Amino acid sequence: MRVGQTAAQQGPGRPALIQAMVDAFRTPDLRGRILFVMAMLVIFRVLAHVPVPGVDREALGSLLQGNNLVAFFDLFSGGGLRNLSIAALGVFPYITASIVVQVLIPVLPQLSAIAKEGESGRARINQITHWLAVPIAFFSGYGQLLLFSRSGVFNHDITLFGAGSLETLTIVISFVGGTMLLIWMGELITERGIGNGISIIIFGGIVSGMPNLIGQSFLARDNISGLFILAAVGLILIFLIVLFNEAQRRIPVQYGRSVFRGGRMYRQTGATHLPLRVNSAGMIPLIFAFSIMVLPGTVAQFFANPSSDSFVSSIALFFSTVLAPTSAWYWLMVFILVVVFTFFYTLVVFQQQQLAENLQKNGGFVPGIRPGVPTQQYLNRVILRITWGGALFLGVVAILPFFFSRVTGVQALTLSSTSLLIMVSVALDTMRQLEAQLLMRNYEGFLK
Repeated sequence: MRVGQTAAQQGPGRPALIQAMVDAFRTPDLRGRILFVMAMLVIFRVLAHVPVPGVDREALGSLLQGNNLVAFFDLFSGGGLRNLSIAALGVFPYITASIVVQVLIPVLPQLSAIAKEGESGRARINQITHWLAVPIAFFSGYGQLLLFSRSGVFNHDITLFGAGSLETLTIVISFVGGTMLLIWMGELITERGIGNGISIIIFGGIVSGMPNLIGQSFLARDNISGLFILAAVGLILIFLIVLFNEAQRRIPVQYGRSVFRGGRMYRQTGATHLPLRVNSAGMIPLIFAFSIMVLPGTVAQFFANPSSDSFVSSIALFFSTVLAPTSAWYWLMVFILVVVFTFFYTLVVFQQQQLAENLQKNGGFVPGIRPGVPTQQYLNRVILRITWGGALFLGVVAILPFFFSRVTGVQALTLSSTSLLIMVSVALDTMRQLEAQLLMRNYEGFLK
């Protein structure tokens, strides 16, 4: 096989996707990158099965079956939380820190100035995100230990002061160390592998838990018809996720520049486009919405006492009922929050990009629109209109399990559509980067 042949030229009867995978493994540096990613995922799965000491396995299993907050965090820990391993927090503290920093950049002038410093500014923002992830991981780990201790998961008291403080501090530090180790591994994947390392770690954790989820939900209950419905809905959902993730509005842009030639100044123009994605927020609004919705209901369960007539107990009982994952009000609030957070996060990130200012600096302009503030106002109107499609789609993805559980009678797939959205998004991004690597070597890649 000669280097430079396309997939269509390298043998009849072989699909382009299979041929592209063969091309990737036949290229030494690409093969090394792919194998490196696989090795990191294997190490991640090993860490997810290294438990912390003093855990009652039966009590932990009972908690995982009846607590939606634990199931939500287990989604991003890649199964580490269901084993209460040193990787129980996963990379969720880093994701939270990244979201906080991105929201604070336009608010704090100091962070905004750092973000405008180019490559060095991005490095400093990344360093700040890493430092912020440490206290978030510490308090998240301690909060989860308190939640587990109320359910009798631990054989000792969970406290930072008094008896049991040494055991508690050891477990929390193990959580923080496991999180920072996963973040480091994710950055190694980004640097030496293919795709975004943090996203690939989340992807690997979700994929590893899907067989167990399907087995417990359908096969163990002889619900074969529900399994077929799941497969059909999953295929349709994958198609829609790909459609909305790749959908974009192309804004025509022209660039004008002056060229000095033969003692005279000539004006040259070039045309291109500015792609604005329909779903610019990705999966972040779903994370925001579920984080907010599962927390009040879980906290209310600790104060709700059906045998008590106190005001606090009555309020807690009301919230624990209304905000239960089986309640229609719960999913209505999830839909509203997803739509709101989609607009919020999209506008925050869009303003940070400063597209109109960058276009003006590089001599670019939108035909029929004056550069500067009018261009910014025009782009804001366009992004607001197209974001409605992405926001409503993400809202439907978020509440789809509620309707699916009504059809199949299975309540264990509360976060399945969110998991599917993450998996498809990460797979598309990874394939896109591998496509670029193949095209650099004159191969035909995955995407047509």
